[in-house]
Amino acid sequence: MLYPVLTLVLTSCVATPPPFDEDAWQREVAGQREETLYAPHFRDGAYFNPWMPMKEDRFRLFLKWRFSKKAAYTDEERTFLPKVLTGLAGRIQKNPYNDTIAWVGHATFLIRTSGVTWLTDPMLSQRALLPKRVTQPALQKGDLKSISGPLNVLISHNHYDHLDKDTIRSLPDHARIFVPPGLKKTLQSFFGGEIQELDWWERIDLEGGVQLVSLPAQHWSRRIGQDFNTTLWASYLLVSPETTIYYGGDSGYFIGYREIGKQFPGIDYALMPLTAYHPRWFMHYAHMNASETIQAFQDVKARYYIPTQWGTFQLGDNPPGYPVLDLKRTITEQGLDPSRFVIMDIGQIEVVQKDK
Repeated sequence: MLYPVLTLVLTSCVATPPPFDEDAWQREVAGQREETLYAPHFRDGAYFNPWMPMKEDRFRLFLKWRFSKKAAYTDEERTFLPKVLTGLAGRIQKNPYNDTIAWVGHATFLIRTSGVTWLTDPMLSQRALLPKRVTQPALQKGDLKSISGPLNVLISHNHYDHLDKDTIRSLPDHARIFVPPGLKKTLQSFFGGEIQELDWWERIDLEGGVQLVSLPAQHWSRRIGQDFNTTLWASYLLVSPETTIYYGGDSGYFIGYREIGKQFPGIDYALMPLTAYHPRWFMHYAHMNASETIQAFQDVKARYYIPTQWGTFQLGDNPPGYPVLDLKRTITEQGLDPSRFVIMDIGQIEVVQKDK
């Protein structure tokens, strides 16, 4: 077993990256059927994306990627990062506005709507297993205990940059966590509060007149101690009396975005993943590039777009800040209205625009 792995590694060291046919990929995505979004997605002890199951061995491709030649980037692309604004905890407490969105860093956002606080994929530690932060979070773990009132936490999947044990342990006792199927048992090993699993398309009514909807995403799961795809992945929709916010979790581009836009008209903010998408031949299934995330935003028909997961960890070949530079270029190339794209600094508070 060891010999084939070593052979693959040594061969990959001198091999050029495999070609990727972008047009063929887009045709394959467009050819999927919408009814498969509602199909069963658990079989033989594992979850899968029924519209387009993963076809290849991720471990083999991972080895091939790690030892392949890397693309070159400009000095600006290598060094660009978001600003980090200090004092977020104090500014949140003093903010007179009810509905706000604050970027804490990576996929972690603090959202206040209808008097309820929400945290998405809270990750405040210095490492996501191995990758180290290149920018600091706008909140510290000790700040979490000071959050008063209802606190709901959304976990999209079990990867280390989205599910961090130490941060979850730092949550106040009254926090309530929502997770995809299979993850409740994992969290119960280090969090004693309320945990509820929600499958795709499941809806629940909560305090403040808010409805939470679990929605599909195109991704995968694995973690030390958990086998491949034994827990599900998800995106979420928060529907309050005045504001609707979509949190995209982590996902590649898929037909689900069109269906979400059809089923849930009137989304105000779409928090869309924009992270490690180079090399495309390896990342295209699970991560969107700049043009795909714009298309996803247009598919869900949201008023405003906020990019997530950039500027914190080096998770692919592209530098952490590169996706937003690429996003800005793509907005210009496509002649889009830049005012609909809210590119936040870490620690920035966006006051939710309620005018319809």
